[in-house]
Amino acid sequence: MNINIEARMLVNQIAALPEPERIDIINQVRLMIHEVSPMKNEPVDCVLWVKNESVYANDYNPNSVAPPEMKLLEHSIQEDGYTQPIVTMKQEIGREVIDGFHRHRVGKESELIQSRVHGYLPVVTINEHRTDRSDRMASTIRHNRARGKHKVESMSEIVLELKRRNWSDQKISKELGMDADEVLRLYQITGLADMFKDHEFTQAWEVDLIDESDSIETYEENV
Repeated sequence: MNINIEARMLVNQIAALPEPERIDIINQVRLMIHEVSPMKNEPVDCVLWVKNESVYANDYNPNSVAPPEMKLLEHSIQEDGYTQPIVTMKQEIGREVIDGFHRHRVGKESELIQSRVHGYLPVVTINEHRTDRSDRMASTIRHNRARGKHKVESMSEIVLELKRRNWSDQKISKELGMDADEVLRLYQITGLADMFKDHEFTQAWEVDLIDESDSIETYEENV
């Protein structure tokens, strides 16, 4: 069997299909290849194109991008194309964004980009064991921590919810990439003094560790 000839025949058959069917078939082929890939445990091994209305924002992302940076992101995608997929989790009602909220917004809100990608968005699916809401929240924070700005109030609410879900201080610190004092400071912002009244504070507590002005402002949304 000549693999090149077989592959070319398949490509020609796919190319003859109407656009929606063609995209569906390409996605199916990618999924089948992904099943046998040595890299199948890596989400980036399988990028799919899905209708943009099936992708929706989560309700806990504390990352914010200023309007000028949003315009820069739109320009980046316009000039360079989508160079990063949107990280998603499959749910019954569609795909929840784990990372790439602003790339997702551009694909929906920019008429030029939406037209160019035919109303679709490039997505990858987060590993199946990250389906719990706590895990998804932690994953979003890890993706965000090295870029953009976090809204401190939103971060404190996330830490509070994880605490309510019986995550220990040590687990929150590890999963969100924070030190113990930063976690405690976020408790303080929520006004829950009783949750940390028995803790001893280090000298680092005097430093405003999570002030938004200290955030890394390097813009890397589409790099």
